[in-house]
Amino acid sequence: MSTLLLHHHCYLDHLTPLGHPERPDRIRAIDRILENERFQPLAREQAPLGTMEDIARAHPMSYVDALHNMSPEEGLVRLDTDTTMSPGTWEAALRAVGGACLAVDEVVEKKVANAFSASRPPGHHAERNRAMGFCFFNNAAIAARHAQAVHGLDRVAIVDFDVHHGNGTQDIFWNDPTVMYCSTHQMPFYPGSGAANETGETDNIVNVPLAAGDDGAVFQEAMETAILPRLEAFAPDLIVISAGFDAHARDPLGALNLVETDFAWATRALMDVANKTADGRVVSILEGGYDLEGLARSVAAHVMTLMTG
Repeated sequence: MSTLLLHHHCYLDHLTPLGHPERPDRIRAIDRILENERFQPLAREQAPLGTMEDIARAHPMSYVDALHNMSPEEGLVRLDTDTTMSPGTWEAALRAVGGACLAVDEVVEKKVANAFSASRPPGHHAERNRAMGFCFFNNAAIAARHAQAVHGLDRVAIVDFDVHHGNGTQDIFWNDPTVMYCSTHQMPFYPGSGAANETGETDNIVNVPLAAGDDGAVFQEAMETAILPRLEAFAPDLIVISAGFDAHARDPLGALNLVETDFAWATRALMDVANKTADGRVVSILEGGYDLEGLARSVAAHVMTLMTG
């Protein structure tokens, strides 16, 4: 079976202020590299619109309605110092949700081996009731809930290697023993959460902070000692990857020193756990990554590893 790539041209229509790191060029860089001949075996589908039912599994409708009401007909609306909406943001956010959910459908129904949703805006900072950190809807959280509600999976793990801690994902699953959230991230750093003693009400949160300057060897040791054993013990039916590539050494927003081979290694390690506990089911969803070359090369390494099955 092939690896599925979910994408959509409307991701380019989510506009941000001049000089903002989370910009449409991120998607253009990914599109260019995934057009390379070595990625021709990918199955490719357009991300559909996510539904309100999908979103409501992770966010209250009062929040969704308020966000929709803030969507501008022209210009930009600033939600906080980092997070803005343009006229194209609402559809892009809905298709990011839809792409995540379709990825789950295709993987669980064994139509594809695994999937990568190359979407924006990202999602892991979006809390139940709050957009922040460039994020509006928590795509990984919605994908996990979709897998449980629609496909009847019991346990889902979300593994996040973005340089920033996924405070939103942690918030949504803080007291839910059916979803494990594991994160490596730089600390102290934005958004200020993610200490090792933040373990959730049911010990389902695994935070492994890294220090500025840490490299791939430190990252791999953290994964091998603190995350992979917990993941195997949890025995998830599906692994969702919050695939942020801003821990790359080139990235302007972080100070970790990972390179493409580190992301490939992590992808393979998570696939190995999925092969043991989840019948190989892996869904990956784009989060951060703001140096265009580092992002493109890291996505290529990540997707190429997914394609090995």
